[in-house]
Amino acid sequence: MTPPYTAGADRRIGWLLALTGVIGWLASLRLAIDDWLVLKDPSYQPTCNISPVVGCSNTMASWQGNLFGFPNMLLGLGAFAAVAALGIAVLAGARLHRVLWLALNAGTLVGIGFAHWLIFQSLYELNRLCPYCGVVWVITIALFWYVTLHNLKHGIIPVPARGRGLLNLVLESHWLLLAAWYGVIVMLVLTRFWSYWSSLL
Repeated sequence: MTPPYTAGADRRIGWLLALTGVIGWLASLRLAIDDWLVLKDPSYQPTCNISPVVGCSNTMASWQGNLFGFPNMLLGLGAFAAVAALGIAVLAGARLHRVLWLALNAGTLVGIGFAHWLIFQSLYELNRLCPYCGVVWVITIALFWYVTLHNLKHGIIPVPARGRGLLNLVLESHWLLLAAWYGVIVMLVLTRFWSYWSSLL
């Protein structure tokens, strides 16, 4: 009987999971605390309210910020805690089962889909930038990107022989492609609120 497939992971992916999990959890916790304080005292000004453009009050009070009937940050608290736990397990030497890596990849795929929907809503519907949400967006993209590359590199997601050359090229330029991804989002933010940014100069 063939034993379950396992894939070892180097320490870099372990650190990535642990750090993004902890940072994402802390950002979600800060949002949850501010949301609770606003519910307790409607006059309370969250720490993330910095300017007419940068702030999170509108986001937390909107239907987009409570998409499933409860605050979105509660999803983050659970999801990022799980990611951090997996990262710590990998750093401790655990060899995660293939199914677990695939589940993590699927979860991060859902995560970036949700993050990009929230980016669109923030820029073009709510007209506000939530700084803590921005932190979550940044680490969610990085998490999806490097978990996917890890799974492709180690054969957890099969790659046809004719696609290995392209994969190697992507692996060699991974940080440039990620920087370009972030660059597109930064350009959208700059152009959407250009009148405000230019007023600061």
